[in-house]
Amino acid sequence: MRPYWELLLTTWLVSTGCDRHVTREWTPADHDGFSANSPPRADPAQAQAHLVEVTWHRQCATCHGPAGRGDGPNGPMVQAPDLTQPTWQESVSDAQIAQAILQGKGKMPRFELSPTTVAGLVQRVRAFQRH
Repeated sequence: MRPYWELLLTTWLVSTGCDRHVTREWTPADHDGFSANSPPRADPAQAQAHLVEVTWHRQCATCHGPAGRGDGPNGPMVQAPDLTQPTWQESVSDAQIAQAILQGKGKMPRFELSPTTVAGLVQRVRAFQRH
């Protein structure tokens, strides 16, 4: 048989522990999946920039190369232009770059991309002139 003080302590712990469980009432904020412990939601601008980078590396860099120099694995075969050359940059407008992406040009196939992705790719191509 247990000593009296052990039985008294166990009874006290059980009785006080049961009352401490507090159930929080549901609120509409619980439904959206966001809480203080949730990871932060993606910034749409960052997500779009990431999509442009992924698109460049998967669709464009195979011919134009990672830095736009026309040195991708397929670049020599399709005679991809060096997009970093000032003469090339000056010879095309943003609209012409977008049109080439959407409709294709020469050996370059057409790509079905959202307008924001195309605009991001045009900006990326224009950024090559600074390097």
